[in-house]
Amino acid sequence: MDTQAHWEHIYETKSPEETSWYQPHLEISIDWISAAVKGLSSSIIDVGGGESTLADDLLAAGYRNLTVLDVAGAAIKKFQERLGPAAQSVHWLKGEVTTVALPAHAYDLWHDRAVFHFLTEPQRRVAYLRQLVSALKPGGQVVMATFGPQGPEKCSGLNTKRYDAESLHYELGPEFHLVRSSVAMHQTPMGTMQQFLYCQFSLNPVQEGSTP
Repeated sequence: MDTQAHWEHIYETKSPEETSWYQPHLEISIDWISAAVKGLSSSIIDVGGGESTLADDLLAAGYRNLTVLDVAGAAIKKFQERLGPAAQSVHWLKGEVTTVALPAHAYDLWHDRAVFHFLTEPQRRVAYLRQLVSALKPGGQVVMATFGPQGPEKCSGLNTKRYDAESLHYELGPEFHLVRSSVAMHQTPMGTMQQFLYCQFSLNPVQEGSTP
């Protein structure tokens, strides 16, 4: 399946409120991000930002070094139109997270809500992890939300992979330290409930004298 074509179609034909993952505000993500980074100048990337309101709320809170990455140009275009002049304060990247060119050691925090659980093939998860390790600064933080153990097995017509904190930590590997985790129930705009797992990880800083 062509990943880009799939998501372009979703965002071209549906409003945000018609997608199951929509929330007016990502309260858990906002709280965890504000606790994880040291200041408003911290470099933050929102992977699969789609039409999420996370960047809106972070801008309103005073954060000024934001990047939004999404595979769908339609999502980015709608997002920019919604933000209006404030869109100029965000760096926009269009591409698939496993292959897009990302700057090395550029981000203090990597946020991913509902992207990683779509990577059902092991090779795509390996590619994602390679990107994550390369793009994060040593000691950088990850705030990630996937479907939990009781979450849906399919979403938006695609298969998903469900996680608990232990299995998600295993996927990211020993370079990451699990800071905290929490399970939350998300009510979709259609009224159904989905179980999400939230985890915060820290990328172990490179030790002095070691090879990065």
